Amino acid sequence: MRWVLVGLACAAALYAAFVVALVVAGRRDEATAAARFLPDLVRLLRRLLRDPAVPTSSKVVIGATIAYLVCPIDVVPDPIPVAGQLDDVVIALAALRWALRRVGPATIRASWPGPESSLALLLRTLGHGGGDA
Repeated sequence: MRWVLVGLACAAALYAAFVVALVVAGRRDEATAAARFLPDLVRLLRRLLRDPAVPTSSKVVIGATIAYLVCPIDVVPDPIPVAGQLDDVVIALAALRWALRRVGPATIRASWPGPESSLALLLRTLGHGGGDA
């Protein structure tokens, strides 16, 4: 458990350093979007789970992904620098891409709580152009 906490602390420190670097570089809007991205992503997943328009199969995949992310047992343990967090990111993105293909970008867009620029980045990362379909 100690290594999990150390891994989480390191990931949080790197994330905070990235946000601070953006602020120092004078890119406040990007820093705000970066600081809010993970909380926005969590809210997106929660909203998709509650949305009656989202098929049950997508909710099962999203729920299983959330369970995997909070479970202390991972395919690649979190204390392993970079790789420990990378497997979580890859699994989360794969689940979101799967859900996006079933519900469409309009549902994702309607559930996204953050800025449009962060949503566009997320949709591009998921293999969608970022525009409406």
